[in-house]
Amino acid sequence: MNALGTASVAALRQYVRYADAKGIAVDPLFEKAGLKPEILDSDEGRIGGEQLQAFIHLLAEHTGNPVLGLETGDYVQPGSYSVLGYITMSCATLGEAVTRIAPYEKLVGDMGTTRLKMKGDSATLIWTCNFTDPVVWPQVVDNVFASWINYARWLADSTDATPLEVRLRRPSPGPEHEKAYALRWQCPVQFDAEEDSVTFAQTLLATRLRQPDPLLRKTLEAHALSQLALLDTDTDLTSKVKQSIQKQLAEGITRQDMVAEDLGMTSRTLQRKLSQEGVSYQKLLDEVRQQMAEDYLQNTDMSIPDIALRLGYSETTSFHRKFKAATGKTPGDFRRQ
Repeated sequence: MNALGTASVAALRQYVRYADAKGIAVDPLFEKAGLKPEILDSDEGRIGGEQLQAFIHLLAEHTGNPVLGLETGDYVQPGSYSVLGYITMSCATLGEAVTRIAPYEKLVGDMGTTRLKMKGDSATLIWTCNFTDPVVWPQVVDNVFASWINYARWLADSTDATPLEVRLRRPSPGPEHEKAYALRWQCPVQFDAEEDSVTFAQTLLATRLRQPDPLLRKTLEAHALSQLALLDTDTDLTSKVKQSIQKQLAEGITRQDMVAEDLGMTSRTLQRKLSQEGVSYQKLLDEVRQQMAEDYLQNTDMSIPDIALRLGYSETTSFHRKFKAATGKTPGDFRRQ
């Protein structure tokens, strides 16, 4: 895996929404960054971190906007954070949501890491960016902080969710552009700082959120943990194969030759490359089927025969047998629990 790991398509979409709003055609930028436009159709797809960095670099050059990251933060949505966004939506308080960032942020991407520091009456979120491109990393930090602040205000249904201070390692974009930070964040912003951080009053952590749902949060966190486990063991190739399988299964198809074609290789080449990594297509298919089956059973009202059909099983009994072998429970028992 490359040094920048991977990023969720959800993270990419936020920049695409900004480009669409500004009338910027993204297809030429996608081509230069090595991205296919159809990747945007994937709900849980991932792209290479270097591809995301290249795309942001191209977008920054195209716009010439020194506060691109700050403005793209205006386009944050719960889905921008992948399953983490929906976990935080179901939390009871802002503090509960904040503590979910570090454990699950890898699902959004390997762009950086978060740590929370408590001191006196304040709390500070410190973010360490993994991107190295000097054009890109200041924009990514701006985007992360702008997105956090906008999303926290939306979660709390209040514009009072305002930081005490934001510190940025990036240099000032100039007095005129500094006004854009003050307008959005309503707090002092320090440039050329030693760290990238957002500090806020600890009392803010007790803010009640608009739609707490502890049962849903528990289900989503179980799903998030299973996704993290897959990310920790996947190589770039197995990740791409699983994404392609998942895309096919959404249409009830399970053809290895179509997966190989999607990845730009022959079926025999795909088999050989997977063999070199000690896995088989069937093993990856089984893993994706199992993950999707559990998601459907936990999070939808689809009937078990419909789930079996969606996952490419010719008979519901085959689905029952495979599912029980993996979990020790029938699909019906799993759903009831």
